[in-house]
Amino acid sequence: MADVKRIKAGIVGGAGYTGGEMIRLLLNHPDVTISFVHSRSNAGNPLHAVHADLLGETDLLFTGELSNDIDVMFLCLGHGESRKFLEASEVASHVKVIDLSQDFRLGETVKDRTFVYGLPEMQRELIREARNIANPGCFATAIQLGLLPLAKAGLLQEVHTTGITGSTGAGQSLQATSHFTWRASNISTYKVLNHQHLKEIRRSLQLLQPGFSAPVNFVPVRGDFPRGIWVTSYLQSDLSLEAAVQLYKDYYAGHPFTHVSDRQIDLKQVVNTNKVLIQLEKAGDKLIIHSIEDNLLKGASGQAVQNMNLLCGLEETAGLRLKSIVF
Repeated sequence: MADVKRIKAGIVGGAGYTGGEMIRLLLNHPDVTISFVHSRSNAGNPLHAVHADLLGETDLLFTGELSNDIDVMFLCLGHGESRKFLEASEVASHVKVIDLSQDFRLGETVKDRTFVYGLPEMQRELIREARNIANPGCFATAIQLGLLPLAKAGLLQEVHTTGITGSTGAGQSLQATSHFTWRASNISTYKVLNHQHLKEIRRSLQLLQPGFSAPVNFVPVRGDFPRGIWVTSYLQSDLSLEAAVQLYKDYYAGHPFTHVSDRQIDLKQVVNTNKVLIQLEKAGDKLIIHSIEDNLLKGASGQAVQNMNLLCGLEETAGLRLKSIVF
């Protein structure tokens, strides 16, 4: 876009996985300057001391100080930490906040800041007019994008969905289930039918299909790969495969990062991109929906940048034309 001033951005929680991805994206964004990267535990250290791949990319240092001389602040903090940070910090009212935690996804407020749920494929125009964004969860993004066209058409019934996620979805803090020796050549479920993302998923589906009360039965699975999410959902449907595919293509027309494939999809098509790919199948009276994404990009930092682009009047795709890793 012509004559657009550069956006000044601050990153809080820059030492983690999503913080690192945010730095990488914004360093290469044509319309953004990174004003600071905040990390109390790493203050004074160069960014490449934590994110080794940034050696030669930037001379920025982590800081323990905040500045309000910015346009937008990204909170790349753990769940529960974003609310504490905003309560304890003096963030000027003109600074737009994009939070990557789950702290504000259900309509919560803090210090008179109200948050719009940042799923562009559901409420792009609300995001454009917002001041603060609650970025969706990684599983929530993939599952919702697989179901939104049906909800919009009022066709959702009880949903069964299984999602397998890479190890980066657990965050950078070391846990027993994130050790390489445990995760490699291994698989396990967790939070079966009780995952925290179910609350935001149900909230969104009910916005599009009021009165939807059937269960969304979600089985999360830990995969033995670093990044990416594969979701397969199925439900009873009278739609033919052709009608279902057309419904999905019509819904996502004009949305630059969500695409319906006529061919079988695979996870490498989306790793290192901000895309979600969807593939549909029909087996008897069951409609099967596969939806895949990179959990750190469209599932986190990439979607946050997409939301920033919308908030700040930039091209929605700016800084997000990324190359997938196909081999």
